Amino acid sequence: MADKDILTSGPVCPIPIEDYPQVLLAHGGGGKLMQQLIQKMFVSTFENPLINQAHDGAVFQAPASRLAMSTDSYVIHPLFFPGGDIGSLAVHGTVNDLAMCGARPLYLSAGFILEEGLPMETLWRVVQSMQAAAQNAGVAIITGDTKVVDRGKGDGIFINTSGVGVIEHDVVVNPSQVKEDDVILVSGDIGRHGIAIMAVREGLEFETVIESDSAPVSSTVQALLNAGIELHCLRDLTRGGLASALIEIAVTSGTNPHLEERAIPVREDVQGACEILGFDPLYVANEGRFLAIVAKEHARSALEILQSAPGGDQAAQIGEIRRKSPGRVTLTSKIGTTRVVDMFSGEQLPRIC
Repeated sequence: MADKDILTSGPVCPIPIEDYPQVLLAHGGGGKLMQQLIQKMFVSTFENPLINQAHDGAVFQAPASRLAMSTDSYVIHPLFFPGGDIGSLAVHGTVNDLAMCGARPLYLSAGFILEEGLPMETLWRVVQSMQAAAQNAGVAIITGDTKVVDRGKGDGIFINTSGVGVIEHDVVVNPSQVKEDDVILVSGDIGRHGIAIMAVREGLEFETVIESDSAPVSSTVQALLNAGIELHCLRDLTRGGLASALIEIAVTSGTNPHLEERAIPVREDVQGACEILGFDPLYVANEGRFLAIVAKEHARSALEILQSAPGGDQAAQIGEIRRKSPGRVTLTSKIGTTRVVDMFSGEQLPRIC
C-alpha cells in the first residue's frame, strides 16, 4: 500500500504535499519550509499547553521529589513494519525505560534528524504515529528539535526521545535488590519484534504475518506497584533479548538467575522463523516485553496481573534466583540438561530499534 493511500485514512498533512513532496533543504534551519514544518506538522500535531510556550525548552512543575529520566535514539530500518513504525517505537521505547525505573511517565522530548529528500508524507505518517502512541501511553511530547542532513547521510529519519517520569512510591527497583529465591516472570511471549523486522527487511514471507510486540508497558508496571507487589527488579527485553537482560542483572547483582526453557513463551511461528534463520529466540529483541523479578511469596499475584494486562496472555514464570553460580545465568533445557547462557557475541539482528 502506498503512503498516500494510508494518509487518506487519517488527518490530512497541513503542508500541501504537491507543493513540498520532499524535505528539500539540507541547511535550511531558519527557512520558510522549515518553519512550516515545525509549526504545521510538529507543533500542531503534538499540541499541548507546554509545547505551545514556543520557547527553547518546556517549563513544568515536578509533582514529586523523585523523578526518573531516560533517553534513547532510534535508527531502525525499515521505518515501517508490521505492528509499528519508527514513530511509535520511539515513544514506546522511552516510556518503557521509565517504567523499568518504577516511574509513571509524564513528558517526552523529540529530536528529529531528517535526510534531505525524505518524502513529506512519510514524515507525516511518523509524526501522526508518535502522537497516537503518546496519547495511548498517557504522555505528552512537550519540546523537540529538527535538523536536516545532506542526502545520503541520514537513512530517511532518525529520532531521539528523552523522557521524564515521576516515582510515586518508596520502592527501590534495580538489580541490587535481587535476592536468592526471587521468582523471574516475563510479561509475554518473546522474539516477535526482531523477527518482524527481519522478515520485512529481507522480504521473507511466512504462513502468518509476524507483528512486532511494540507497546507501552507502564500501565502494567503501575498495576504491579498499586497491588503492593514486592518488585525487586524490572528490565525491558530490547537489544539482546531475554538472555542479555538477565546476564546484565546477574553480573550487577552477583546472583544466579536460573531459567526453565520449557516455561519460556515463544510463539510457534516465531520459533519456526528462528529455526529457519538460525536465531536463538532468547537473544531476539522485543519492544513490549519485560522481566519482573519479585519476591517468591508475591509471584502468583504478580503473574495474575501480568496475564490480565493487554498482550499478557502468555506471561509466565520462567525461573528463579539462585546463588550457586554468582554472576551467571543458567538454563535447564527441554531435554533436561543444564547450560550456561552466555552473552551473545556481536549483533544477532542489527538496527532493530
